[in-house]
Amino acid sequence: MLLVSDIMQADVRTIAADAPVADAIMALADSHISGLPVLDRTGQLVGVVSSTDILAAEAESVEGGGLNQVATHTRVSEIMSRQPKTVDPTTPVKVAAQEMLYLDVHRLLVVKDGKLMGVISQSDIVRAVASGRL
Repeated sequence: MLLVSDIMQADVRTIAADAPVADAIMALADSHISGLPVLDRTGQLVGVVSSTDILAAEAESVEGGGLNQVATHTRVSEIMSRQPKTVDPTTPVKVAAQEMLYLDVHRLLVVKDGKLMGVISQSDIVRAVASGRL
């Protein structure tokens, strides 16, 4: 049985909750990813910010300056999704995939004993299927 820890990405790019949205946009673009775990000043996981969150914030502020306004004057903590969906590294991949479908999310953050260990995304699961691991 394939576990989340077998296919998760352990090298996870994160962003600080008090960082400007412009930093999140750059990190997402530079890393070619669609979401970033958000950490507070103590390193605790407090949310996740995705390209969808950024686009939604931009859409809400079109009359007030659009994306440039959001990017420069908004903190990640203001637009992130709080209480990110998490999974334990010992969870079977099939269960994680079912959870993603049920929750309608593209990724689950992998947490053990309150510590961020990695991330598993729909792409990781597809890669495991395509390579015959799942």
